[in-house]
Amino acid sequence: MTVSSDPIPYCPPMRQMLLDLPGEKPQNLDNFEPGRNAELLALLSQHAYGDKLPLSERFVYCWGEAGAGKTHLLHALVSSGGTRLLTPNSPPSAFIHAPDISLYLLDDCERLSDDMQIAAFALFNQIREHGGALISSGALPPARLALREDLRTRLGWGLIYQVHGLTDDEKIAALTQAAKTRGFTLATGVLPYLITHFRRDMRSLSAMLDDLDQYSLETKRPVTLPLLRELLQRESHDQEGSQSS
Repeated sequence: MTVSSDPIPYCPPMRQMLLDLPGEKPQNLDNFEPGRNAELLALLSQHAYGDKLPLSERFVYCWGEAGAGKTHLLHALVSSGGTRLLTPNSPPSAFIHAPDISLYLLDDCERLSDDMQIAAFALFNQIREHGGALISSGALPPARLALREDLRTRLGWGLIYQVHGLTDDEKIAALTQAAKTRGFTLATGVLPYLITHFRRDMRSLSAMLDDLDQYSLETKRPVTLPLLRELLQRESHDQEGSQSS
């Protein structure tokens, strides 16, 4: 029998656990693993605290591959006072400068429609004239975005940061520390297996870590590789049963 080595998509547990599963953790700057993004994280922390910054630092563009953490960073800043999160699905009125908004957060720039590109360009100019800051994100550097030239120029005018995803070693270190914080120990081989066989973004990996902790408590067994495989096998059966019903 041939065993596939393709990553298996992770689905949250569907069984009833002995303990209530924790709710989805809020995205904030404290639970963002910086890795090689320490300088960017420090700058965004200044924005979160409302520090007065020079004009060139009030416009920040972050780019990187899916799962690197761009959306996490923008959502982490939403909790700051006087912010507005903008997406390609936001209404045109949301792109109008407001005196009570000091920080605008524009996600997924590469998906802006023609009309939204015009609105984003106008907002940039309004922020520059009337005050405030704009932190935007996209999948590619500004010069490579399939957007109108004037908007690409505006997005590239301020500071540009590539958001680097964590290396496997950094993920293992972060998850090991998270397990210690939760008060349980992971057997050798659990994390390497997890990050090579399942979704690799830290949010999904952290959710799986929570589920392993809960399953360990439910079964009164330590978190070992056989326990991980057993949990995943049960979840796979639960998912198949749900899809067939």
